[in-house]
Amino acid sequence: MTSKKELLVAALENGTVIDHIPSEHLFEVVSLLGLDSCSNSITIGFNLESQKLGKKGIIKIANRYFHKEEIDRIALVAPNVILSMIRNFRVVEKIKIELPGELVGIAKCPNPKCITNNEPMKTHFKVVNKEEGVVKCLYCERVFDKENLIIR
Repeated sequence: MTSKKELLVAALENGTVIDHIPSEHLFEVVSLLGLDSCSNSITIGFNLESQKLGKKGIIKIANRYFHKEEIDRIALVAPNVILSMIRNFRVVEKIKIELPGELVGIAKCPNPKCITNNEPMKTHFKVVNKEEGVVKCLYCERVFDKENLIIR
């Protein structure tokens, strides 16, 4: 006896697939990318079985590709996700997202006395530990866990 498996979601002609999102961060990624107000066709899978993660999330967005700044935001909340760009039903690029070495202008410094909270300027953090998500503000030189950052 053979088991029949069917796809529950139609294939994407053009757009982006964000895969291997830890389930607990799926809706945070949706919010960070502003997908709740996006007019494109979006498919969201939540608590899907995953051999790596146990449970995972997946987002398929039609006719949209992301800029580096948006990808860096995703890396802050869900490092190690897989981003696939689709054109004409084919994967043309597939990348594993990692926390970059520097974060510029995408997160607020938690130090209220930092100059970036008092002057109109972009924040600038150096990532000092990618595995644990530890960053250092290049202006006030304080070190923070990424969980303490407010992502803009």
